[in-house]
Amino acid sequence: YNQEQLFVIADDSNVLYEYAINDKELTKHQLYPIIEENTAKKNKLDFEAITYHNDSYYIFGSGSKPNREVGAVYKHSNQSVKHLNLDILYPSIASFANIEVDELNIEGALFYKDDLYLFNRGNGKNNRNFIAIIQGNNIEEEFNIVLKDIKLPPLNGMQTGFSDAVLVDDKIYFTATAEGTKSTYNDGKIGGSLFGCIEPKKLKLKYTKVISNDAKIEGITLYKKDKKNLEFL
Repeated sequence: YNQEQLFVIADDSNVLYEYAINDKELTKHQLYPIIEENTAKKNKLDFEAITYHNDSYYIFGSGSKPNREVGAVYKHSNQSVKHLNLDILYPSIASFANIEVDELNIEGALFYKDDLYLFNRGNGKNNRNFIAIIQGNNIEEEFNIVLKDIKLPPLNGMQTGFSDAVLVDDKIYFTATAEGTKSTYNDGKIGGSLFGCIEPKKLKLKYTKVISNDAKIEGITLYKKDKKNLEFL
């Protein structure tokens, strides 16, 4: 959410959607040469994470399959697009985490003090929810990785996993979903969603709160704030 505009990505589309809330108008920003929407599961780029940094929207594929090791940077001021090739970064994260590459499932992203934080959803066979901190000026080729596992609680008998995250006033707020599957590719029974907070300096989980027992909440952004309250979409 940015100045009455809502920027949305979909896992089966290679388009960045810009929705004007007041005017109820939708604009599609083309991220790749051909606009593809409602793409078949085996072919989709699986864009699951989006964040805003230095006048640009950074968009990341999940990495759960080789064709999903991609991303894009959309600069809002001039509407330019840069493609990201993440076929070095993502396998490096998996290797550093000591998991198979197909267990990687990036669902959230944010920048904190110029480092990129990527949130892995722990719905693979090892249930590894972790934050991969990417340090360096070139996330495609030259970088350093710091890894921090985050233990999230179960919900309705199912393990929860990160589904998005946002930085607000030096705190990380996130959503996590419960799903009855051990696969990063195949969907399972939905068990609800959590909202939570992490202290970024020590990467300690502060709290979680159940926000749904039957919905799969996959995105979060700050909507409003005052001295006492934060309101999220």
